[in-house]
Amino acid sequence: MISLVAAAHGSRDPRAAATVHELLTVVRSRAAFRGFSGLDVRAAFLEHCAPSLPQVLSAVGSPCAVVPLLLTPAYHSKTDIPAQLAAARASSAAASGDVADITLGDITVAGTLGPDRLLLTALERRLAEADVALDDASRARTSVVLAAAGSSDPAANATIARLAAQWQRDGLWRAVLPGYASGGGPGPEQAAAALRRSPGGSCGPVVVASYLLAPGYFADKIRTRALAAGADAVSGVLGAAPEVADVVLRRYEGSLGLGLAPDRAERFVAGA
Repeated sequence: MISLVAAAHGSRDPRAAATVHELLTVVRSRAAFRGFSGLDVRAAFLEHCAPSLPQVLSAVGSPCAVVPLLLTPAYHSKTDIPAQLAAARASSAAASGDVADITLGDITVAGTLGPDRLLLTALERRLAEADVALDDASRARTSVVLAAAGSSDPAANATIARLAAQWQRDGLWRAVLPGYASGGGPGPEQAAAALRRSPGGSCGPVVVASYLLAPGYFADKIRTRALAAGADAVSGVLGAAPEVADVVLRRYEGSLGLGLAPDRAERFVAGA
């Protein structure tokens, strides 16, 4: 069975790596119900902590599927992962003394986790855990900030804005605005304040949904600033929610051609 290498961003905050490992425990458990009993699932980190992606690829060999634990397509998925794959292949070839070495020749890279409707379901799970009412009448009164890390890539931030609009429409919320902890655009605290000032915004709750995979600097920043700006609640990170685990497995299946459109996965082959 082809191994699944989950490539997370990585953080100096130990809570982040612990959350990734917790998520992958859920992935292994749920894999058995999707016909992948005994699936080899490994964690790799793109920066700040070990093991690195090249280290894990060297240990696993190929074929394998890399699933980026990233919520938007941006620098890490577009540039960092391909560069680390190239470095891993170069290291493998040098170790074998053969530039045509195929030890790491067949690696499939899936699409990022987001955007995906299941992640919206996971966000609502976390909002419910933060005591946000989810019945239809409450949704019609509640304004939500979709709080993401933010990116220097405008396309990534635009993805969050589109997701916010979709969630407002499909989730029947009074309003949903994006907020970015870094990069361009309004911060979560600014979005929360804007929702509070909007017509009807003072009549219902303003809550913040943390569109982050793991705890750390950005999650702490979002929580502190949003509450200071008057948000009524801030949800926890997505973490090891079962919906997130299912998206990981969905991306794994798709990278193998088992249910996802081919343009959502990219195959890196030796010499490509």
